[in-house]
Parts: sequence; C-alpha cells; structure tokens
Amino acid sequence: MDSEPVLIALAALIGLTILASASLTAWRDWLALRGRELDRTPREIEGVATAGMARIEIADLKERIRNLEAIAAGVDL
Repeated sequence: MDSEPVLIALAALIGLTILASASLTAWRDWLALRGRELDRTPREIEGVATAGMARIEIADLKERIRNLEAIAAGVDL
C-alpha cells in the first residue's frame, strides 16, 4: 500500500508533463501562424502614411492652420 501515493504522484507528473508539452507546441504553432499572417500583410514604412491617410492628415493640418490664423486675427470661433 506504500506504493499507491507514489503511483498517483508519478501519474500526475506524467500528466503535467504531457500537458506542458502540448501547450508549448500549441504556443509555438500559434506564434508561427501569427508570423506568417504578418508576413502576408503589406507593411508600411514607419512614419509614412498611405495616400488616403495622407489626405486626411493634410486636411486636418489645414483646419488647424485656419483655426490658428483665426485666433491670431482675433476672430472668435
């Protein structure tokens, strides 16, 4: 009867090892999948916007300039 706790502990250790190994394999596969997804998507150069984004940014900057000019001229917006 002394070997029963040892068998339970050994079975638990084996189960934990199998679970950890499966989790690690799944993690590595998921990271590889995300890496492939990132490689497929076109990358933008950092700090450079696409044409549509550039138009929006230019329009935003023009609006800010108009607001600053109005403030400098003393016009209440």
